[in-house]
Amino acid sequence: MKLSRRDVLKMGVLAGAGASIAAVGGTAVASAASARSDLNEKTIVQLQGLMSQGKLSAVDLVEFYFDRISHLDQAGPRVNSIIELNPDARSIAQALDRERRATGPRGPLHGIPVLLKDNVDTHDRMQTASGSLALAGIPAPSMDATVAAKLRQAGAIVLGKAGLSEWANFRGSASTSGWSGRGGLCNNPYIIDTNPSGSSSGSAAAVAANFTAVAIGTETDGSIVGPANNCGVVGIKPTVGLVSRAGVIPISHTQDTVGPHARTVADAAAVLSAIVSRSGDIRDPATNGVPLGWRGTGRTRPRIPADFTAFLDPNGLSGARIGVARQYTGPNLKMSGLFDQSLAAMAGAGATLVDVNFNHFDAIFSFAAEIVVLFFDFHQDLNAYLATRPGTSIHTIDDVIAFNSLHADQELKFFGQELMVAARDTDIHDAATIAAYQDALNTDKFIGASDGIDALLAANSLDAIVAPTDSPAWTTDLVNGDHFTSSGSTSPAAIVGYPIINVPSGMSYDLLPVGVSFFSTAFSEPTLIKLASGFEHVTQARRQPTFLSTFPANPPSDNHERKEKSPRRPVNARPNMI
Repeated sequence: MKLSRRDVLKMGVLAGAGASIAAVGGTAVASAASARSDLNEKTIVQLQGLMSQGKLSAVDLVEFYFDRISHLDQAGPRVNSIIELNPDARSIAQALDRERRATGPRGPLHGIPVLLKDNVDTHDRMQTASGSLALAGIPAPSMDATVAAKLRQAGAIVLGKAGLSEWANFRGSASTSGWSGRGGLCNNPYIIDTNPSGSSSGSAAAVAANFTAVAIGTETDGSIVGPANNCGVVGIKPTVGLVSRAGVIPISHTQDTVGPHARTVADAAAVLSAIVSRSGDIRDPATNGVPLGWRGTGRTRPRIPADFTAFLDPNGLSGARIGVARQYTGPNLKMSGLFDQSLAAMAGAGATLVDVNFNHFDAIFSFAAEIVVLFFDFHQDLNAYLATRPGTSIHTIDDVIAFNSLHADQELKFFGQELMVAARDTDIHDAATIAAYQDALNTDKFIGASDGIDALLAANSLDAIVAPTDSPAWTTDLVNGDHFTSSGSTSPAAIVGYPIINVPSGMSYDLLPVGVSFFSTAFSEPTLIKLASGFEHVTQARRQPTFLSTFPANPPSDNHERKEKSPRRPVNARPNMI
C-alpha cells in the first residue's frame, strides 16, 4: 500500500488507553473533592518513610489508589486511564506488609503500586492485549515480561493495566491517541475533553491524576515522552536495550523501549534502577548490545549503574553545556513562550546554552526511512510475539487484520488499519525489500546519530540537547484524529535508539501542561537524570490536574506567548507518537 505524505505525517505517538467515548465533550464532572487526596503527590521516598514509621501500609496505599480510581477514573470525570485492575493487588500488598514486618523492605519499591501498559505481559489473572479485542479474553501469557518480573522482584505491586492507543498506535493513519477497542478512550485529567497523547496515554494520565505511584510505558517514537508532556509528568525513554523488551507486544526491535512515568525525576530514576538489564536477557538480544546509533562505531555497552538515583542533583544544570534545538518549536506560540522561560531558568541555574541545528531536520521528519524500518520490523516482530501466546487463534499479523475486519463495528468505527496492512504487505523475505530495509537503517543512523545527535554533541562539546517536547494537549477528535501543531522533538533520538527525558516546564493558559525534553547519545541516562533533576529543582513546574470538563470560554490569561520577530518554518503536522 502506498501512503501519502499526509498519511505518514498523521502516524502517531505510542499512546495509552483510557476514558470512555461518552465522557468526551461531557459537561458534568464530579468534583475531585469526592475522592481521597491525602496521599496525593507523595514521592516514593515519602511513602517509604510513612511505611517505615508504621503510619502507612502497602494495603492502605492500594486502597487509596483504588478509591481515587473508583471516583475519578471509572466514574465522575471518567479519565478512563486504566483498562483493568489487578484482582490480587490487595493480597500481594498484604504479603509485602508481612514481609516488611518480618525482614524489612527489599528496597525503594517495596509495597509501591505500579501500573503496566496493556502491552506488557503478566502471567496472572489479568490480560495483556495491547488494547485490542483480538487478544482480549485469551489465556494469560505463559510468563511475565522481564520488566514485570523485575518490578515484582523489587517488591512493587502491579496495580493493574493502563490504557493505551491500540497496538501502540501502529494501526491506522488517522488514529486518535488513547483510544482502543478494549479500553475505549483515555482522557486528559487536566481538561477531560483534551487528549493525553499516546500511545502510553493511560500510564501518563494515571500518574498525573494520582491513581498510582508510578507507571510503565513503552515508546517507539514519542509514546513515553509525548503523554508525559500532555499530562504533566516525568517520562524517561531509555536507550534501546537498556531495559529488556521481552514479553512486550512489539512494533520494532530497532526502536522499541520500556520506561517509567512518574511525578518526579527521582521516582522515575528509582523505577529505572529496578527495571534495567545489567546483564543480558536471553529473550532480548538488544540487552547484550548497543542501539542503532552506535553500531559500527566501535563503542560498546558500558557498565550499567547500580542506582540511577545517585545522579539526582538539584544543582545539575550548573556548569552544563546544553544544545538548544529551536527547529522544534513550531508555530504554537504558547509552547514557544514557555520554552523561552525554560531556557532562562536553565541559564539562571548555571547552564551554558548553545543554539544547534540538525542538518537533516526535513529528512528526519519526512518519516521516509523510519517508516520502512517500522513496517519491516512490525511484520516480523509481531508475528514472533504472537507465536508465544497460548490459547488463541490470532497467530499472525494477517489474523489481526482479519479479526479487525470481521469486528469492524467495534474495532474500525473511528479509524482504519492502513499501517497494519502496509506492514503485512511488506515482504520480509524478499531480497530487494531486505536491501531497502538495510538502506533505511543506514539512513536513520546517519541523519539521527553520526551526522545528527552525536555530531552536534561533539562539535559543540555538549552534555545534551534540549527542545520542547510538544505543544499543549489538543481537543480530542474522533472524527479527524490527532491534531499536532508542532514538529515534536522525539524522532532524532527515536530512530537511533537514544534516550530522552521529559520534565514538566509550565502550564499553557495556566490549564494545560507542557514539558521540555533532554536527549543525548546512547547510555547517557546518568547525565540526563542529572540535568532533568536540576531543571525540575529550579522550576517546580508540575501541578496537579483539576479535571475540568472542557476548555473554558474565558481562560486565564498568561504571559507565555512569544511575539514573532520573523516567520518560522510552518509545521502543519507530524507523526503521531508510537
